Amino acid sequence: MKVDVVVVGGGPAGLSAAIEIGTRGGNVVVVDDHPKMGGKLLGQLHQEGNHQNWWKGYEHARYLQEKAKAANVKFLSGKQVWGLETGWKVHVSNLEQNEPGLSIEADCVLLATGAVENPIPIQGWTLPGVLSIGAAQVMTNVYQVLPGKKVVVIGIDMLSLSIARSMKLAGADVEGIYILPNTTFSKYLSPIHQLELLKEMTDYAPSRFLRLGGKLLQSQTGRKMAAIFYPRKGMKMWGIPIHLRKTVTSINGDQEVDHVTVSNIDIDGNPIGDTKNLKVDAVCISGGLSPLYELAATTGCKFVSLKGLSGTVPLHNRKLQTTVPNLFVAGNITGIEGAKVAMTQGTLAGQSICKSLGIGKISNAHIEECISHVEHVRKLSDIQFHPKVDEARKQLNYLWEQWMNTSEKQSSQVVNN
Repeated sequence: MKVDVVVVGGGPAGLSAAIEIGTRGGNVVVVDDHPKMGGKLLGQLHQEGNHQNWWKGYEHARYLQEKAKAANVKFLSGKQVWGLETGWKVHVSNLEQNEPGLSIEADCVLLATGAVENPIPIQGWTLPGVLSIGAAQVMTNVYQVLPGKKVVVIGIDMLSLSIARSMKLAGADVEGIYILPNTTFSKYLSPIHQLELLKEMTDYAPSRFLRLGGKLLQSQTGRKMAAIFYPRKGMKMWGIPIHLRKTVTSINGDQEVDHVTVSNIDIDGNPIGDTKNLKVDAVCISGGLSPLYELAATTGCKFVSLKGLSGTVPLHNRKLQTTVPNLFVAGNITGIEGAKVAMTQGTLAGQSICKSLGIGKISNAHIEECISHVEHVRKLSDIQFHPKVDEARKQLNYLWEQWMNTSEKQSSQVVNN
């Protein structure tokens, strides 16, 4: 197969980019290892910031697929990209047995590979009945199968809060959402640190009391006071207790999950006082998300690690171009953010690719307008996975400029020599 562009990843960023390229006359194929296009959109269901509208990801996924088909975008679902050769040759394997793979030649590659969940080992986490919060999302919202009847969620973040609510709406008894245990894998999380991560989310809390409480979290002193006086029985959101002063120290059972051991903790996250056993038949662990960058690593592109982007990302500019010619990135591979940001990034990447390959008529003004739109959507986004994402994006731009200056000096030295 020979195309102009291969898009790796059929989520919100990949589909949006493919639509932009296909609409302007480019020959583009989207490769995704899932049976359906749409990525994590397929499992997203939550109320938006004004608490009046619901974000139904599967509807947005269906809309993007239909629009991509109308733009003559080719889909290769159930296929996995296992190798990239610059130039470009994209090696694809078929996930079905006894079917050969193929290689796709392309002028440009867009990596929209999304994110991966961070594993958090807890005593007993290998028992049947323990699953990641992302797996619970797919089971509940995509396949309409409850992970369990009596569920505990470990890890407090945007993902775990929304999926816990989905499970409750679907009929599960969600016993509570507990702070992660204080370990190396959870980066020594404490109630104070947890409140710092949650401070940007309180504007979207379902109750006026919780939204007002968010004002207290804006200062370090306020967060410490909130951690000290946070009720031991937790505070309820959508009828689900959220526990900042309790954690799950072990998951127990002979053949499968039977109960969890819960302990009170101090404001530094250390267990104190008596423990309590809580009967459950499912445990969902949420350790956060990290950019999925392995394919990019095989191309030799430069990487940077920034806390506000939730991990290591390919070094890229505002146009989403990496340090390797005609290799672009979009979506959560550039840093963990919400689906709305991913879609606008996809459109931007599509325009940048079209300009690079001479597809359609894209001006610098079009690109700058699209960059401004991404920044606007990011600023207004209901979903903020990290409070320092804006700061991290500025640092990323600074690192790109440094790399460009160094590259230009090295090129000049080669020419002079």
